[in-house]
Amino acid sequence: MNHSTTVNLLSALFVVFCAFIGALISNEFFRAHINGVMVGTTFGLLIVLIDRLLKGFSLRAFSSATFGLFLGLLFATLLRASGMLRYQSDRVEWVISLSLYAAFGYLGMMLAMRSNKDEFSLIIPYVRFTRQAVQDAPLVIDTNIIIDGRVVDLCESGFLSGQIVVPQFILDELQFLADSEDEIRRSRGRRGLDNLNRLRSSKAVSLTIHQHSYEEKAVDALLILATKYLQARLLTNDVDLCKVAKLQNVSVLNLNDLVRAMRPVVSPGDDVEVDLVKEGRDPTQAVGYLPDGTMIVVNNASQMIGKSVVVTVGGALQTSAGRLYFAELKR
Repeated sequence: MNHSTTVNLLSALFVVFCAFIGALISNEFFRAHINGVMVGTTFGLLIVLIDRLLKGFSLRAFSSATFGLFLGLLFATLLRASGMLRYQSDRVEWVISLSLYAAFGYLGMMLAMRSNKDEFSLIIPYVRFTRQAVQDAPLVIDTNIIIDGRVVDLCESGFLSGQIVVPQFILDELQFLADSEDEIRRSRGRRGLDNLNRLRSSKAVSLTIHQHSYEEKAVDALLILATKYLQARLLTNDVDLCKVAKLQNVSVLNLNDLVRAMRPVVSPGDDVEVDLVKEGRDPTQAVGYLPDGTMIVVNNASQMIGKSVVVTVGGALQTSAGRLYFAELKR
């Protein structure tokens, strides 16, 4: 049973409970069952409607609104206590006072809900709210990252820690892939589920399944909505998703950027050890690869194919497939 079905079931049970209570009250005081059931049902439906209207209104927003309401009412009380209405009649004073309380209460709530923690510290100079660092924000991961598996190794090595969040729709997508008739898709889905189990057993991170329901249908749009809702960071290796998320002011971590940043820096004149695996375009050339997969072409080394040699880097060429190095055998 998913989150939406559970909420609907609890709402229905609440309406039935209200109808039952209405019948008991009506039978106790008015001796009429039908009217009590109708009144109780109407009351329950009204509460459920209010709950639906407040969907997306978080506890943080409620606390901010309460604080703003308190400040607005305090300001209105100070204005009323200043004596500015002492020459008015009781009726006029009551109308103006009611208007002041309503106006300043509303303005206080709106201003507080638009403010952040640092702005609150300007109002209360001796109370400082704890600043939540961006690095402490939870990480929302997508399907590609889970299937990729490198994030599991990063967590087990201690480079990633904290809270990792997997939305329910991502888990559903993995389960759909694991049950697919296509062998490749089934293998990808099962590998993703295995990686999630490894993450759950990791001591470096805390894995949480986020079961909030959203109206969007596209998975990428759902990921961005979930990241915004959780005030988290999105971890992915999807280039297009990164671009869309950045346009919507969502903090994104691209795993491919980390891989590129971790590539060893090789400059002309450096000596590196490389395994030569095949011939180059020129029969006298041999091709090897650095540990990060960068190709390096070694001149006059065709006779050394299949061996590990030390070469001296002579230059580099940037191609559409990446950086290409040229080297000579070290004499």
